[in-house]
Amino acid sequence: MSAPNAGSPLAAGYLLELIRGSRARTRRELQELTGLSRSTIASRIDQLVEAGYVHESGVEHGRRGRPSTTLAFDENHGVILAADLGATHARAAICDLGGRVLTDHAQNLKISKGPDRVIGWLENRWKQLLDTAGLKGSRVLGVGASVPGPVDVATGRPVQPPIMPGWHDYPVRERLEQAFNVPGLIENDANAMAFGEYHSRRPTCSSMLFIKAATGIGAGMVIDGHLLRGLHGGSGDIGHVRLPEPHAEALCACGARGCLAASASGGAIARELREAGRRAPTSRAAVRLAQSGDPYAVSCVREAGLLLGDVLATAVSLVNPQILMIGGDLAQAQEHFMVAVRERLYQRTQSLATRDLQILTSSLGDEAGVVGIAHLVVEQLFDADAVDNRLSSERSSPRPDGIMQRPHPREQSR
Repeated sequence: MSAPNAGSPLAAGYLLELIRGSRARTRRELQELTGLSRSTIASRIDQLVEAGYVHESGVEHGRRGRPSTTLAFDENHGVILAADLGATHARAAICDLGGRVLTDHAQNLKISKGPDRVIGWLENRWKQLLDTAGLKGSRVLGVGASVPGPVDVATGRPVQPPIMPGWHDYPVRERLEQAFNVPGLIENDANAMAFGEYHSRRPTCSSMLFIKAATGIGAGMVIDGHLLRGLHGGSGDIGHVRLPEPHAEALCACGARGCLAASASGGAIARELREAGRRAPTSRAAVRLAQSGDPYAVSCVREAGLLLGDVLATAVSLVNPQILMIGGDLAQAQEHFMVAVRERLYQRTQSLATRDLQILTSSLGDEAGVVGIAHLVVEQLFDADAVDNRLSSERSSPRPDGIMQRPHPREQSR
């Protein structure tokens, strides 16, 4: 009998998808969902257990008949190298397959320094974290990074990012894959944060609109578990929505005038405070000034919240999400920024759009980006087709010493 097609209900990858999604916890439940025979289910589960993807633990009680052992995705099977590269900061982390941060390191690092310097730092920092944690390189299954600009996820390259000089069309994913010999993924930072926050709240959230309000402003949207990227990776670029007078003349980093980010971002607030004689080198410093009670800083932060609320009123009316979540530096100014966002949002929308809307601040904080990237890499690695192709490759390509060969990164993730 020929092997089942990759990703089909007869193949092991599909069963793993059901287990990972918590739709099935036992062989009995897999039989009920798929209609496959007990022997076929047993054969496929044996494949997954042997590969290290699934482990059996505990016994399901409370049902008639013979108790069944419970099946679970083995989140300790390997690790993911994840990074969140912001406009002025960088965070490198090692995560398990459940997206939990095992160890990380963050420091100030300007993305404008260019890809060679920033990626060089990232590669070295990941290697140091692996050494310090005592994790062998063979346990690394995938690598991913988020950047503050549009990304073509298919090629793994930034696309004309306004605040990232020298990064356009740079082969970020290819370089990271070559450095660690595993599949890679590059994503926009707001998208990564949105996906991380979604996974921290699933499965109760059907639709989430996430706003990153930091040095710049961006948005990510997750609908029924799927990240919305748009046609060319430009979905959620609300920082460049044009504002009317009196903000229409503010010059944005993209070269246009009147963009939301030019008046309401943390970077814009920090610049305005510096021009007024305050010490505010970054958006976080601007927020700290507001939190300390500086009246001009409070005024700037509140005005930014009102402007963002104006734009979000349109977005919420269009999408009608279950959760509107705001993260990034400005979200820390709860009594000034968040209050202003809510005030303007409720003023400019119909009650139906906001009746059951939950307006929240980030639950993961500074870890949202790396957690989201880790989950996105895991989704890519353990997609049903990718799993079946990998299992097929390992069966057909054993090394002379009996150890299975690792497929080429791009082959491994297909």
